[in-house]
Amino acid sequence: MTDSLPIPDSPAGATQTPADAAAPAGTPTTPVATPGRLLGAADIRRIADEAGVSPTKKFGQNFVIDPGTVRRIVHEAGVDADSRVLEVGPGLGSLTLAILETGATVTAVEIDPPLAERLPATVAEFMPAAAGRLTVTNRDALTVGPATLPQFADGRPFTLVANLPYNVATPIVLTLLERFANLGSFLVMVQKEVADRLAATPGTKVYGTPSVKLAWYGRAERAGLIGRNVFWPAPNVDSALVRFVRTDAAADGTPRDASLREETFRLIDAAFGQRRKTLHAALRKLVPAGAFEAAGIDPTRRGETLTADEFAHLAAACRALAGQIEEAR
Repeated sequence: MTDSLPIPDSPAGATQTPADAAAPAGTPTTPVATPGRLLGAADIRRIADEAGVSPTKKFGQNFVIDPGTVRRIVHEAGVDADSRVLEVGPGLGSLTLAILETGATVTAVEIDPPLAERLPATVAEFMPAAAGRLTVTNRDALTVGPATLPQFADGRPFTLVANLPYNVATPIVLTLLERFANLGSFLVMVQKEVADRLAATPGTKVYGTPSVKLAWYGRAERAGLIGRNVFWPAPNVDSALVRFVRTDAAADGTPRDASLREETFRLIDAAFGQRRKTLHAALRKLVPAGAFEAAGIDPTRRGETLTADEFAHLAAACRALAGQIEEAR
């Protein structure tokens, strides 16, 4: 896919229909279900000025100023009027409006108090018919769970669609997948290098802890690049989209044993903590004698060659052997 291009600043007070905010050539557009308009560069700067907001490195804030880009993200995410969407880091509301435009219901989690306070007013101004479908929570996304977001505690599937802060993108997606078993998919924009790691496969240079842990939950893939020029301020790194579908199953379709997650992740952390060492050397304090053989894994391999399934098999073998030792006592 081609990178999206920014639209010119609109004259002060100018109006813009959804059709006016068309995506660049070749970019799919989302059918408009709710009247209103999306934010352009001039809108973003005006709202920021009115709210007394300046993008901060602390929260990794880079605001999207191109309607075509946010529509593209929503299209890639497959959001429609029946979707329940969690958005982390809505910022000034560019992506929020594009999601609401489809008729979806949105819960936005924003860590920055001024931005959280301003977002409902922005939706009321630019897409008033959608105001009743937006809930804003002023919290750190790493602290949310079913107790703090009860709207997602009913077990019904929901999706994550977000322009994630680059410095905490991986912890956010892994934490949300752990705490919400009904988080069925996500489409997130992250730093390109982070996207590469999340979607990496065994044996590649960027395959690491995030790659394996995400694969425990399901399938991830790169879904396109995003140019730097669609942000304000423009970041010093490239961005990319990552699409993920939850399966909670091994490659052969066998359901994951959720009780093995902590043990499996402990092995992953240890193996990649010393990734140049063999599994036998890196895991000598965690894996008892006979576990490698029981799991069908060569202990002279390195952790960077193992799939999530193989780490899970090794964790299961360790548990089984520990149980046998305990019974023999």
